[in-house]
Amino acid sequence: MITSEEIKKRLWDGATELRGSMDASRYKDYMLGLMFYKFLSDKTLETFRITAGVEKSTEKELVEEYIKAKEEHGEALEKMIQNVLGYFVAPEYLYQIWIKDINEGNFEVQKVGDSLNNFERSIVSSGEVNDFKGLFSSSTLDLTDTALGSNLHERSNNIKALILLFADLNMVDLQKGDILGDAYEYLIGQFAMESGKKAGEFYTPHMVSEVIAQIVAKTTNIKSLYDPTVGSGSLLLTVKKHLSKDEQKDLSYYGQEKNTATYNLTRMNLLLHGVRPEKMTIKNGDTLGNDWPEDPENPNEGVQFDAVVMNPPYSAKNWNKAGLKVSDPRFEIGGALPPDSKGDYAFLLHGLYHLGTKGTMGIVLPHGVLFRGSSEGEIRKKLIDKNQIDAVVGLPSNLFTNTGIPVAIIILKKSRNLTDPVLMIDASNNFIKVGKQNVLQERDIAKIVDVYISKEEIAGFSHLASRKEIVLNEYNLNIPRYVQSLDEDIAHDVDAHLFGGIPKENINELKILHELVPEVLEQSIEEIRPAYFGLKNTIKEITDIVLKHESIISLSKELEVKITEYISKFWNELKSVTIESNLVDLEARMLIEIKQILKEFDHIDVYTGYQIIAEIWKNSLVHDTELISLEGFYNVGRMREPNMLTKGTGKSKRVEQDGWNGSIIPNALIAQFLYTKEQSELDDKRNKIQELEMELADLVEAAKVEDSEEYDALFETVKKDKDDEPTDSFDKSRLTSELKSIDKKSEKYKLLKKVDRLIADSAKLTKELKSEEKELRDAVEERILVLTDEEIDKLLHYKWFGKTTKQIVDLIQVSVKSELTILQKLENRYADTLDEIDGQIGSLLADFELLKNDLVLG
Repeated sequence: MITSEEIKKRLWDGATELRGSMDASRYKDYMLGLMFYKFLSDKTLETFRITAGVEKSTEKELVEEYIKAKEEHGEALEKMIQNVLGYFVAPEYLYQIWIKDINEGNFEVQKVGDSLNNFERSIVSSGEVNDFKGLFSSSTLDLTDTALGSNLHERSNNIKALILLFADLNMVDLQKGDILGDAYEYLIGQFAMESGKKAGEFYTPHMVSEVIAQIVAKTTNIKSLYDPTVGSGSLLLTVKKHLSKDEQKDLSYYGQEKNTATYNLTRMNLLLHGVRPEKMTIKNGDTLGNDWPEDPENPNEGVQFDAVVMNPPYSAKNWNKAGLKVSDPRFEIGGALPPDSKGDYAFLLHGLYHLGTKGTMGIVLPHGVLFRGSSEGEIRKKLIDKNQIDAVVGLPSNLFTNTGIPVAIIILKKSRNLTDPVLMIDASNNFIKVGKQNVLQERDIAKIVDVYISKEEIAGFSHLASRKEIVLNEYNLNIPRYVQSLDEDIAHDVDAHLFGGIPKENINELKILHELVPEVLEQSIEEIRPAYFGLKNTIKEITDIVLKHESIISLSKELEVKITEYISKFWNELKSVTIESNLVDLEARMLIEIKQILKEFDHIDVYTGYQIIAEIWKNSLVHDTELISLEGFYNVGRMREPNMLTKGTGKSKRVEQDGWNGSIIPNALIAQFLYTKEQSELDDKRNKIQELEMELADLVEAAKVEDSEEYDALFETVKKDKDDEPTDSFDKSRLTSELKSIDKKSEKYKLLKKVDRLIADSAKLTKELKSEEKELRDAVEERILVLTDEEIDKLLHYKWFGKTTKQIVDLIQVSVKSELTILQKLENRYADTLDEIDGQIGSLLADFELLKNDLVLG
């Protein structure tokens, strides 16, 4: 039993260890290529087992049966498998044979090359040329590359290690739950992060793909999908994920990719995600060369798609190597040819040309396309005049590993009414920092998509720009012209600074307090002069009154009931998931429903609540529900797995088992709830040890102070470093020696004995603590196997939802406290009037004069 998360970690850890100094953008071709060949071998064996009616057996026995069948039936067996798969892997070239050769000491790198070449020939003879041809070409998988090793022996060892990384994975079983596809996509993403600037050749960050994919999938009836700069295929697959199972079955995938290695990556990625070969049409070619794809029924006319998605190279220079003219049908719509120095609009116009009348297009481009002039300005004007730009979404900078520039997603449609406004969204400040990269959270993506669908105007975030507005801005679509960032600073009031008091205007702006607790606000302020108020209570006192107010408590209870019902409903569904359950759909429904609940309550940040549920899925439910679907809720609750630790370094580095972990119930949670008394006793011991260590630390510090009693008695027993400087601990051997040599009735002896006792007590307690911790750890590890159903219910409910209700209900207080903070800020700002400041200055000057006189007299 292995989960997708565990496979991802294992494979990436293996890749990191094995690739050495080889460039990540190159190593990915070897690793992902061999991983795909293992899938083809497993698929061949599985098809042989089913079509030949071979009884279920071990993999070794199945390989032996396949070899015998080939000897008996020859080409007939090959044709039988080809008819099902469109390819076959001959028995002698199976991945499993490589592993057998490695184990028997007969492995040769040449055998790998021969296997890949033979597969190429099997495809040509099957007629499935375009789907599989060239997947393992020498330009992509060059087994003689010195980056794999400076000599044949090194290359052989490195390739063997890579082959063994996939040895025990049944790729067919993993593909059924989309685990294999997810792991493959994860590895592509990891290699992208490692590849830096080269990542742009093959990968669109998942969060950017999600925004485009959700907008396209939720607003368009999609049966055909095209990515003209397909890269690894991640955008196509993200759109697929947001379609129903029935929609996925009917979906046709098209893509074009200039880089041959990346083109191969696309095809592998789609196939591993369960896309049937007949449903995918991927071309290795230049999108900005001759047009593709053309409609076979209407030569010289481009195929129209329900959705076009793309993340092209930004501002590509010298893009027009084919010498294209404005008369090219793709560029006629723009009325001008994009400048040769920047290919952004060339990609956009290509995609728009292939967009169906009722379709939706999403493209990621640098912000320059929104405002640059010359021919780009002409093209932009044409698109605006035809009203084909539906929305512009400004994203944060530094989302990509290969560039730090901010980008925008442009959504285009051909069927818009001429009076429809353009939705401008400024999401440039909606992100969190993870390492050096900015990252869109689930809440940020959801807000963008929701606002796009609802066409809602939100101050500081979104605006519906009319054509008139855009024309007044001279067709400049730069987002700050339409969405002004919110000024969170409250304007200063001169009168308030001069004479004190909070302006009435500022009091009136506290909308939430006025709505929820108007009488509390009224009773907490007093007018000190016309239109200016002071506080009758401290902010702390006002806060206490507000949070205990009936309206806040009533609202909190109402929300608590709703969230409790929400959790109860999905708790039962989560417990009951099976292998047939659609976990992606379950997650989506939970997220949609929490938004619906929170939208019933004013003054709550819906998307903060949304993120709380998203985090539960990310941190627990993705892993746990996968295992529950495979093993059953209570079964997996009583399952455990080895806790593996890496020990040593270099050649002595090894992985060893150190106890057991609950498969889905953390050991710490079992100890917390089922061994409360033992935990409390351990905590008491830890506190006692800490007290003893603090007492010892105080004595060490006292012993460093010259002319003190402790210095005379203890300094010589303080441990010294290599420079003979005192450290922060005592030297036990010197302490023992000193105790033997001095008068037992002396004060020095008493101090030394005190230190000795403290050290002994600390050591004794530490030894007891370690022993009792091990006893508890062992007890917990054994308890996992015999947990009752009731205990599993209690532990997993707490793991998933233990803090959820409080976290969401507390959102009511967040908005209230934010206004109380503003009130505090205003009180502090106007606390000191001009007269009071003048008085303070006068007092300081008087003090200065007195001091000056004292100095003169002195």
